[in-house]
Amino acid sequence: MKKQLILCLFAFLIALLGAQGSPNVLFISIDDLNDWPAVFKGHPQAKTPNIDRLAERGTLFADAHCQFPLCGPSRASLMSGMHTTSLEFYTHMKDEELQKRAHEKGTLLMHEDFSKHGYKTMAVGKICHEHVPEGSVDISGGREPFGPKPKPGFKWKSDITSTDWGAWPERDEDTPDFRSAQWAVERLNEKHDKPFLLMAGFLRPHVPWFVPQKWFDKQVDTKSLTLPPYKPDDWDDIPPFAPSVAQEPQYPTTEWAIENKEWENIVQAYLACVSFVDAQVGKVLDALESSEYADNTIVYLWTDHGYHLGEKGLFKKVTLWDRSTHVPMMIAGPGLPQGQVCDRVVSLIDMYPTLLDLCDLPTNPKNEGRSLTPLLERPNDAWNHHSLTTLFRYNHSVTTEQYRYIRYEDGSEELYDRQADPNEWTNLASKKSLKGVKQRLAKHLPN
Repeated sequence: MKKQLILCLFAFLIALLGAQGSPNVLFISIDDLNDWPAVFKGHPQAKTPNIDRLAERGTLFADAHCQFPLCGPSRASLMSGMHTTSLEFYTHMKDEELQKRAHEKGTLLMHEDFSKHGYKTMAVGKICHEHVPEGSVDISGGREPFGPKPKPGFKWKSDITSTDWGAWPERDEDTPDFRSAQWAVERLNEKHDKPFLLMAGFLRPHVPWFVPQKWFDKQVDTKSLTLPPYKPDDWDDIPPFAPSVAQEPQYPTTEWAIENKEWENIVQAYLACVSFVDAQVGKVLDALESSEYADNTIVYLWTDHGYHLGEKGLFKKVTLWDRSTHVPMMIAGPGLPQGQVCDRVVSLIDMYPTLLDLCDLPTNPKNEGRSLTPLLERPNDAWNHHSLTTLFRYNHSVTTEQYRYIRYEDGSEELYDRQADPNEWTNLASKKSLKGVKQRLAKHLPN
């Protein structure tokens, strides 16, 4: 019965697209966006009307996770369809090096695969770690730096990180994301003689948390701002090795932010950046909806990893906890169900095979994720899959609907009941009654 329903879904999609040709793909990437958009209910004061309306048009994957909580390796895994352990890729890498590594492993990057099968490929902004490998797309809008930045900065001075926050510059037009959105809009207003894959990558809310003052003015006053949950003694039950992985002195801590009365300012700045990038996404969606491609384009929106905004004492990514691994992900398009939420555990690595599936392109045998098309038709069906996240080669997190299991390179462990303890405040790894749970989850760890 289930198989028949899935076949019916594809039959409907193919029938709808029959006269129109193969579907186009609008591929939207947002850098360092956690699960705070309003549709995720991650923060009660987040203002993301455009991301929200896209979710209402399609399927929101509410429990999606990245494969590496750092930009470069996460994007490498997504674009190659392979785990970082298979790519042997554990840090930032030049886009051309990623392309070379993927080819050495016998696969193509996702956009190369689409190009191979007749698609026109276009890219602007941050798609891989920098942009895309030179010459790998038909049309490139390039990528600009994270700037402009004031000198010497506002709040946080560090030669290692770009972390800082405040109102800068004066105009939206002076930001790279504004120009990336405009470039994507122009492409959607053009005539294309074959199906296209248009990739638009936005930089905010990646640090520094700088956007014009008007986006700060749209947020709740800092005195009325809701702060994320924080437990000062949260680390008392984690293994001694864990802080060496999670804590980096170049980033603020929650304790510092409280002492210096900056926590509210940081959260407000992050929310301002989220509102700003949401507006840029909205411009692209508006252009699509008013174009001739509106009824023949699949939209896939994702972000590369989450971000701590004071939770677990940190303001950063690069941890194996939920704040770092949990990511927004949604898909909408012609013939696909609308306004539904899927609570099953899925991964960014599933994106590549899913898009191939929806566009009726040949599967890539090197893809290590799985197509999510069954969940588009029946989002509440049993899934029984996990998400694997790796950090610095030998540290891993296995996420299921109920549990998160972490094993560090020294063999130490953490175990959290995600349903009973969503903040991951109570490490259950020492409980003898859960030994079987740990053993079962440990089977998913790479060798």
